[in-house]
Amino acid sequence: MASASLLQSNMVQLNSANNKIATYIHLTFISLITVCLCFFLCFIVVVLSIFFTSPHLRENARYILFVYMLVNDTFYLLSGFTLMLGAIYFLYMPVPVCFILSTVSSMGFRVTPTTLAAMALEKYIAICHPLRNKDLCTPQRTNVVFTLICAALIIPNAADLGLMASSYTNIFNISVVCRKENLSVNPFQNVLRSLSLALCFVLVTIIILFTYIKISMVARRVSSQSSSASKAKKTILLHGFQLLLCTMSLLSAFTEALPASQAMFLPGFNFLVFSCMPRFLSPIIYGIRDEYLRKLIKKSLTRPPKN
Repeated sequence: MASASLLQSNMVQLNSANNKIATYIHLTFISLITVCLCFFLCFIVVVLSIFFTSPHLRENARYILFVYMLVNDTFYLLSGFTLMLGAIYFLYMPVPVCFILSTVSSMGFRVTPTTLAAMALEKYIAICHPLRNKDLCTPQRTNVVFTLICAALIIPNAADLGLMASSYTNIFNISVVCRKENLSVNPFQNVLRSLSLALCFVLVTIIILFTYIKISMVARRVSSQSSSASKAKKTILLHGFQLLLCTMSLLSAFTEALPASQAMFLPGFNFLVFSCMPRFLSPIIYGIRDEYLRKLIKKSLTRPPKN
């Protein structure tokens, strides 16, 4: 009896120690993500203030798409942060609320690489068809293109909702811990999600490879390596690099398969490494690297406050 009591006491102490470690790990990741999100949101505010006060930026398709991508990433990160907290602390929420958050997150995940493809096409037109650039890449057409991107990418989520409603009508009247598996009541939902992701990334990869090859051919024909074609080629490479970073988010599916005893840190780790980092790099890759936008950001930050 004494040995059994001692063993039970040791197990309680071990579980208590594991819970404390898990709490510290969760708080560490949450703190890191919160700090990074604050810096990201501050940058968004600065870029939006510059964008709406600079006519040149509002008339350039590349900057319009860049702003759309940043706003989309903001919604993606905020919804993903909410879902991460729910997964860590086992917060129950109504299925309709969970579905809306999951839809915003999944759409935001697909909109970013698709917007990268649109930015690559804009750069391709500017370099390979400069005489048609002003006619094809107008602000109005850019807005229409982004609207069509969002409309096309919401179709899989609408189909997902239809499968849920037809498979289990009472699911919308219950509360669940908001995870993908808790919203999967039909095996076709997982197939649909996988196909939509694969199709999105394959199409984006083809577009980026096509634009890179075409711009490289133009850059090879020009005599100066400092030409706009050469710079555009580097920009397309950066598009491909960020696409690779976005694709890394798919690796979280493998880490989520680990046993729960080894995975206490995974919700925070997956969100920080696979979701946040690619989005946090967007301002550095496209905003600060752009000479004109960099000057405006520096001017905005160093401007003395008005009395």
